[in-house]
Amino acid sequence: MSSGAGLFTVLLMVLEWAHPGLPSALKPVCDPRVLDRFIREAQDTEVAMRRCRRDCGLSQSLTVPLTSVDFAAWEKKDVQAQAEEVQSGLWMLGQAIDVVRASVSNTALHTVLDNSYSNIHSIRQVIRTLNIQVSCGDWSPSSAESVRSGTWQVSSMPDLFRVQTNFLRGKVRLLLSHAPACHWDSG
Repeated sequence: MSSGAGLFTVLLMVLEWAHPGLPSALKPVCDPRVLDRFIREAQDTEVAMRRCRRDCGLSQSLTVPLTSVDFAAWEKKDVQAQAEEVQSGLWMLGQAIDVVRASVSNTALHTVLDNSYSNIHSIRQVIRTLNIQVSCGDWSPSSAESVRSGTWQVSSMPDLFRVQTNFLRGKVRLLLSHAPACHWDSG
């Protein structure tokens, strides 16, 4: 997917969602196939980074979100807290990818990183379309000690993109599958 394709996908989902037809149809933002596409892209990037030998080292460790999910604790959180955790994690992943993008001169690798960054941005936009109020729009690591405790450091690009894949498959999927906007009204 090109860097513009992620934004196009989000735009298409929003336009479909706003379309007045088929009131009982699954909202595109809630369609698991949309997230599956982003996950496949992340997995492809992860595989590409595992094969990369040159230009793939990191000069510094990067902070990323923990990907493990304590399901009992997750289910006790309200949707807003879950969304804040997901948005914060996506923000951290975007920041980490941005740091890597700035340090890479290989054109092919830069294209892969641009695409990955664009996908993270698009997923954040998808979550915003669910109208879940979160207070992390300008989230930063210094703004929430509780979120900071839910992070760890990676020191290689393959590790970074493995975290991205697992975060999408775990917390992002949980949030989207249980978001109130994705449940049909029975009325």
